[in-house]
Amino acid sequence: MTKGLGNILKQAQQIHAKISQLQEEMGGKTVEASSGGGMVNIVINGRQEVLSIRIDPEVVNREDIEMLQDLIVAAVNEAIRKSQEMMTEEMKKVTGGLNIPGLL
Repeated sequence: MTKGLGNILKQAQQIHAKISQLQEEMGGKTVEASSGGGMVNIVINGRQEVLSIRIDPEVVNREDIEMLQDLIVAAVNEAIRKSQEMMTEEMKKVTGGLNIPGLL
């Protein structure tokens, strides 16, 4: 019984180390998302940190700032969704497809 528990703990430590390494690696991976037919582009990393925002000057209109704000929000949300999907796929590789609550 003790040996089985020791093996489980060892496996948990190995998974934890792999997850820590994965989280570090995700900081170097990026995804890009856009809205408004490419008028607003966002680049975000695997840690869901926004790295860059590119706005086409044609979409900048003092009379309709709300549209620009909406485009930025849409692009950021899409980038976050893509980043989460990327992390989920990478996490499946580490956990062997097991769904471990609290990891994401």
